[in-house]
Amino acid sequence: MSTALAISGVTAILQFYLNNVYGTAVGFSTPVSVSCKAPDQVKIGAAGSNTVENQVNLFLHQVTHNAAWRNVDLPSMGANGSTRSTNPPLALNLHYLLTAYGSDDWQAEALLGYALMMLHEAPMLTRSDVSNALKTLTGPPQVYPLNPLSPFLAGTGLADQIEMIKIMPETLGREEMAWLWTALKADYRPTFPFQVSVVLMQPSLPATQALPVLRASFAPQPMQTARIGGVQYAAHQTAALPGDPVTVTGVNLFGATRVAITNQRYGVQLLPAVTQALGDSVSFTLPTELMQPFPAGVYQLAVQFMDSTGTVVQQTSNSIPFAVSPTLPTQAAATAPLPPPSTWTAVTVSGIAPPVYEGQSVTLALSTTATPVVSKSAPAQPFTGNVTSLTFQFDAGLPVATQLLGRLQVDGVTSQVQVTWTPFPPTFSGPWVTL
Repeated sequence: MSTALAISGVTAILQFYLNNVYGTAVGFSTPVSVSCKAPDQVKIGAAGSNTVENQVNLFLHQVTHNAAWRNVDLPSMGANGSTRSTNPPLALNLHYLLTAYGSDDWQAEALLGYALMMLHEAPMLTRSDVSNALKTLTGPPQVYPLNPLSPFLAGTGLADQIEMIKIMPETLGREEMAWLWTALKADYRPTFPFQVSVVLMQPSLPATQALPVLRASFAPQPMQTARIGGVQYAAHQTAALPGDPVTVTGVNLFGATRVAITNQRYGVQLLPAVTQALGDSVSFTLPTELMQPFPAGVYQLAVQFMDSTGTVVQQTSNSIPFAVSPTLPTQAAATAPLPPPSTWTAVTVSGIAPPVYEGQSVTLALSTTATPVVSKSAPAQPFTGNVTSLTFQFDAGLPVATQLLGRLQVDGVTSQVQVTWTPFPPTFSGPWVTL
C-alpha cells in the first residue's frame, strides 16, 4: 500500500515521463516545459508577444473513490467502536486534465500529440517504470531539486502496492468542459482528460491482532432462530429498577441462558443470568451493581444462548429497547431565589439513584395533586461528572410548604411514582418534594 504522498507521487511520475518525451521532441525552437498547476496559474506569453513559449500543464481536477476497492477489506474497528482491528486502504481514482499551450500555429496540437502518444503507448505504469521515475526524481542530480517534496517521494510505496497504476482516457462533454473551465476562470486551451487508477493509500496506525487458532472446533447445534418482541416490567411500571424481576417475550426462547443489556454511549454492559426460560418468554432479575451503578436511560436488550461451558455464545436474538428508571426519594428540596429582576427559583434535589452521568438529558417535573392542579417542569442546570444532586430553575407559580409530586426524567425515562391502589379511587403516595 502507499502513503499519503501517493497522489503527489503519481503526478510527479507523469510529469517526469512527459519531460522525457518533450526532451526528444522536434520542431520546437525553445524547450518545452511541463507544469502541474491550476490552469489559472499558468503564465504564457500574450498574443502578439515576441516571447516563444511552449508548455504542457498537468492538472488534477478531481479525486473519486474506487468502487471496486472501497469495501474490499474487513471493518477497521471492533464491536466497541474504539479498538482498531485493521487498516483498510483508501482506494482512489485520479482525474487529470492535460492542457497544451503553444505560442505559434500548430504547436499546441503538436504538444498534445506527443503527450497522447506517450499515454497510448504506456497505458499501465509498470513497477519498474514507477521505481525508475521516483529514483530519478529523488536522487542526484534531481530533476526538480527546488521542490521540498522531492526527497520524500521515494517512500510513497507506489511501486509496491497490490494494484499497478493504469491510465485510461475519459470523456467530458461540451457542457462539462464549459462548466469546468468557467469554474477555473482560465481561457480554454486544447485539453485531454484522462484517469489514473487505482491509488491505494493505507494508514500506518497500531492495530490489534488476534492470537493464532490452536484448535478448530466445529459442532453444529440444531436450533431455531430466537426472536424477542417485548418487555414486561414489574406491575404498573413502565421501566425497570435495579433488583426488579423482568420478563422478555418472544419465540424460540427455550434454553436461553443469559440476557445482554448494553449502552454503547456509556460503555455499559450487563449480563444477568436467566432465571426461567420458556418457549415464549425468559425471566431475569436486573442486577443492582451497587459498587459501580449503571446509569438510568434506554439500553439495548438481547437474549443469548451459551454452550455447555458457559463461555461461547451460540446464538443471540435481535435487540429491543429496554428502559432503566431513575429513583427520586421524598425530600425537602433546597431552594434559593435568583437575583432580581428574575422571579425564578433554583430548586436542588438530592439522593438521585443511580447517579446521573455527565452528558445525560435530565428534567424535573413538580406537580400538585389537589385541584387546581399546578404542574411545571425544568431542565437540569449544567453539571460535570456523575452526580446524585442536581439544580433546576422554576418560574413562579409553584406553592411552597406543600407536597409536590416529583418525577425525574433521565434520557427519556421517567422515575416511578408510588400509587395507593386501594381503596378506589387510587391516589398518589410519592415521591414528594417540598419547597
